[in-house]
Amino acid sequence: MKKTVMRKYAKLAVQKGANIQKGQGCVVGASVSEHEFAEMVVEEAYRAGAKWVRVDWMDQAVTKLHYRHQSLTELSKVEEWEKAKMQHMVDNLPARIMVASMDPDGMKGVNVEKMQKSNMARGKILKPYSDAVENKQQWTIVAVPSPKWAKKVFPGERTSTAVEKLWNEILKAVRVTEDNDPVAEWSAHNKRLAEKCDKLNDLDLEYLHYSAPNGTDFTCWLIPGSRWVGGCETLKTTGVEFNPNMPSEEVFTSPLRGKCEGTLVATLPLSYQGVLINSFSVDFKDGKAVAVHADEHQELLERMIKMDENACMLGELALVPADSPISNSGVLFYNTLFDENAACHVALGRGFNETLNGFEDMSDQEIKDAGVNDSMIHVDFMIGCKELNITGHTRDGRDIAIFKDGNWAI
Repeated sequence: MKKTVMRKYAKLAVQKGANIQKGQGCVVGASVSEHEFAEMVVEEAYRAGAKWVRVDWMDQAVTKLHYRHQSLTELSKVEEWEKAKMQHMVDNLPARIMVASMDPDGMKGVNVEKMQKSNMARGKILKPYSDAVENKQQWTIVAVPSPKWAKKVFPGERTSTAVEKLWNEILKAVRVTEDNDPVAEWSAHNKRLAEKCDKLNDLDLEYLHYSAPNGTDFTCWLIPGSRWVGGCETLKTTGVEFNPNMPSEEVFTSPLRGKCEGTLVATLPLSYQGVLINSFSVDFKDGKAVAVHADEHQELLERMIKMDENACMLGELALVPADSPISNSGVLFYNTLFDENAACHVALGRGFNETLNGFEDMSDQEIKDAGVNDSMIHVDFMIGCKELNITGHTRDGRDIAIFKDGNWAI
C-alpha cells in the first residue's frame, strides 16, 4: 500500500476518529507487526498537538505463549504497575487509538477454560478503572492488515497479494481514497446516520420483533426514555466529537435489561478471544441467554455467557442494512469491527450509558435501575441477512416495519 494513502488513513484516525485535542495525551494500542502504521499514527498525533503519546505494543504469538506456559494463578494476577497504568488513564483521560490486526485463528489450541477464567479474574479487578473513564475520553478503533489475517480473508492468494487486497477493502470501508477528503466524507456519513437515529427516536418504540427463515424469531423490549445513536459521539464534559468505530454503518441502542424472548441465529462467524466460532444460535428466556448451540466451540460460548452475572443478557441492539457498503463488498473479514457493519447484530454483556437521555447527570445506580445492562464483557454477534424483517411496536400501539428483506423500511 502506498505510504501516502496509509498516512492519510493515520491522519483520519487521529483527526476524525479520536479527534485528539491540543495539549491532550494519547495512548495507541498496536501489534508489533504493524509498527509502520502505528508510527504514522504517533506522528500524526503529535502533529495534532498531543503533548505525549504512549504506545502499548502487543504480540498475539507471545500472548499465546503466556496462556500455554503460565499457571492460572499467574495469568489471573493484575500487577501493581498495571493498576498504576490504568489509574494514570483515569487521572489524565488521554485519547485512545486501537489498531486492530489480529489473526482470527491466533489463539487456536489454547486451553479455553484457562483463558476465560484468567480473563474473568483480571476483568473484575480492572473493570472499575474502565468504568471511571467511560464517556469521559475520546477513543477509536481502526484496523490494518496483518499477513495472517489477510491470508484468512483471501486464502487463495500469495501473502503479499492478500495483504494488498485487504488494505484495499479496509480503505474502501473507512472511506479513504488517494484523491478524496475522508474527513469531509465522514462528516457527511455521520449526518446520514444521525438522520436515521432521529427517525427511530421519533417513533418511541416499546419493543422490536425480529424474524427470518433461518430460525430467528426474537422479541426485545427497549428502555423508556432511551435513544438510538450512531456515527460520531460528543463528550458532554468537553464538547469534543469523535468516531469510536471506523468503519461504522450502524445505529444502535441498549435494550431493557432482562426483557427479551426467543431465538437469534448467527449469520456470520464470531471471532472471540482469538477463536473462530461458526454456525451458532442463542436461545433467550425471561431476558437471559439460557442455551447456545454451535457446530464447534460450543463450550466457549457457554462459558462466555457465564463470565459474570449479567453476561447472559443483552447490552446492545444494532441495525445495519444488508445493502451496506461492507456487505456489498462480499468480503468476510473474520473481524467484528468490519463484519458487524455488514449485518444487524446484538451484543451480550455491557450496554451503553449514552443511549439514555440525560445519562450524564445520572448515578451508576440510576443508570442500572433504568435498565442498562452492565458486565465485564461486550460481545457482538451478527444476525442480519437479506431475509430479515424487523417490526417495531410503538408505545402508542402501532406496528411499524423497521426492516423489510434486510434493509431499512423507514
